[in-house]
Amino acid sequence: AKSGDKDAQRQVQLLEKVKHHLDEAKPVRTLALHKEEKADLYFLHLLTVKPVMYIANIDEEGFRNNPHLHTVHSIAEEEAAEVVVICNKLESEIAELEDNEKMEFLQDLDMTEPGLDRVIRAGYKLLGLQTYFTAGEKEVRAWTVKQGATAPASAGVIHTDFEKGFIRAEVISYDDFIEHNGEQGAKEVGKWRLEGKEYIVQDGDVIHFRFNV
Repeated sequence: AKSGDKDAQRQVQLLEKVKHHLDEAKPVRTLALHKEEKADLYFLHLLTVKPVMYIANIDEEGFRNNPHLHTVHSIAEEEAAEVVVICNKLESEIAELEDNEKMEFLQDLDMTEPGLDRVIRAGYKLLGLQTYFTAGEKEVRAWTVKQGATAPASAGVIHTDFEKGFIRAEVISYDDFIEHNGEQGAKEVGKWRLEGKEYIVQDGDVIHFRFNV
């Protein structure tokens, strides 16, 4: 048999499996698929194959013993999806406060951060994204890359020349950068390191790229 026939037969079997799953009113994202099968389905741009999270907007009294919230959690659990619970009214009030007042307000509500922060973090997790930083004398910037991105690929987010001419990355973890008051302090205690082309960038890395084109 020709390889093309085998590929077509495999795709037909995959589509039949997907159709059966959809006929049961189940989203494609809950169907166990191999990496190759997911690639075969890409051209269809199926809506229900996309990852999902649920954002539940409730009133101030609805954080505990809320039957509607329990229902959302049950639905999300079937899809292994995350639920982020927020209260728009509280979020609006938090946004109007100064930083010191904001922390006091959150503590009174037994919260550690605003709901918007939790939505952003859940979205990053869902999409497999992470952030690294570049820090100069005049500017600090955050850059978004895929989890598992190499140092050259991450440099390419800033400019393609950074990736093409990548030499090395000078890296400090975010926690070390903060704890030791910046790059010089981190260097003094041995928390500054050199990484090459195979380095996998970690969430929160503070990086200075060396390149030549």
